[in-house]
Amino acid sequence: MNLKRLQNGSDIRGVAIDGVANEPVTLTHEEAYALARGFQIFLQEKTNKKQVKIAVGHDSRLSKDMMKNAICSSLKAGGCQVIDCGLSSTPSMFMSTIFEDFKTDGAIMITASHLPFNRNGMKFFDQAGGLDKKDIATIIEYAAKEEETKTTGSIIEQDLIATYSNYLVDIIRKEVNHPTNYTVPLTGMHIIVDAGNGAGGFYAEQVLKPLGANTTGSQFLDPDGTFPNHIPNPEDKEAMESICRAVLNNNADLGLIFDTDVDRSSAVDKYGKEMSRNAIVALAAALVCETNPNTTIVTDSVTSDELTVFIEGELKGKHHRFKRGYKNVINEAIRLNEQGIDAQLAIETSGHAALKENYFLDDGAYLATKIVIKAAKMHLEGNSLDTLIRTLQHPLEEKEVRISITCEDFQSYGDDVLAKLKAYSETNVAFNLAPINHEGLRFSFDEENGNGWMLLRKSLHDPILPLNMESNTAEGCVVLAKQMLEFLTQFDQLDVSALEAFCK
Repeated sequence: MNLKRLQNGSDIRGVAIDGVANEPVTLTHEEAYALARGFQIFLQEKTNKKQVKIAVGHDSRLSKDMMKNAICSSLKAGGCQVIDCGLSSTPSMFMSTIFEDFKTDGAIMITASHLPFNRNGMKFFDQAGGLDKKDIATIIEYAAKEEETKTTGSIIEQDLIATYSNYLVDIIRKEVNHPTNYTVPLTGMHIIVDAGNGAGGFYAEQVLKPLGANTTGSQFLDPDGTFPNHIPNPEDKEAMESICRAVLNNNADLGLIFDTDVDRSSAVDKYGKEMSRNAIVALAAALVCETNPNTTIVTDSVTSDELTVFIEGELKGKHHRFKRGYKNVINEAIRLNEQGIDAQLAIETSGHAALKENYFLDDGAYLATKIVIKAAKMHLEGNSLDTLIRTLQHPLEEKEVRISITCEDFQSYGDDVLAKLKAYSETNVAFNLAPINHEGLRFSFDEENGNGWMLLRKSLHDPILPLNMESNTAEGCVVLAKQMLEFLTQFDQLDVSALEAFCK
């Protein structure tokens, strides 16, 4: 049993069922059983408790029952008190450690986010939040140990999503504080939800409807692990086009879209214009800067220069670019706060958003709730949400090209490429190195040389150098790419064919 190959940063991910050619099953009942035991030992060591209480939930994936049976039977055999939460969202699983009716020591969410139907995985929480990469490595070590003498625990079923939904409903009521419709403050508002057949359908049925919203036109709310309509992913072009059409076709005030396990979300304004990537960052920043002036917004490394102008010029906040990876962004915001620098928001362009006021939990439904609150307040004033980011500018072009590293030691090879690129930039006046680079190397270019920026970095886990580019000139990304291609052709262990194809 090779459990290490299942670690994907701070998550466990693998192929759980057959159905895709050349993708053998790697995550079976046996692996899930062992990993659950490893998590139990991890919690026992951390809490110094002999018996721990653990919540288990899942999204809509086809392999959910196999995974849940393995995990729950493992935990029960280990003497745990197990709460079977059924269909849940990833953020709600953490909240099981907070809610008085649950008060668990930890939680396991069975999910592989937006990955294809044959995949599944596990996300782990303790009372401090989501576990880090090093914690997962520790769990894998514990999972590899021989099973000790079995004791008998217990398993009960409890509706976590109902408790979590009521929690969000109460927040919206209090924050909107409608002068005449306190209990139904969304009366007169038309809000559409696209759950992509993942776990997010509850937001329309158990949050918006009880607050008086018209949710007619909401789509793909029923959980279906085959994902028959579109990938449940706010970054997916087809998914965003679908929710944009739904908003326009139903003349809605707002559209909300979630990924499979609801830790990410994006929005669509009443004009059918998507608020994703830089726009969702800008919108979330506008919400927190309104009540926390001068706060720092931590983002991933691929955000636009125009976003920096908006955050620091329009909102009077501070923009701090960091590494890609939602845990990296969250941990950086936590670190800044520990140093006395107020950072209220950590957010990736993928839609992962974590707010200081919400335990720095990346929670798509909580971000949606903040958006709904602001939309409701503006609706009372006869205004609409799109005006918050009206001055945000967007680059004319954007492109990502993924360059494969073909040698076995791809990490070291990638480091060597970046080191030589930095030296190269010091002798090439077209490459203007950004003063701060937490991940890879970011360069700006004047109008003659592409009128934009490029970032070359290492992938978090794969043998790839992603190259991100943005330009404010037509065909400017090609101009930028040609300059990078000229440098990269010297490396015989790089497959630059994708970059060459883009430059033609």
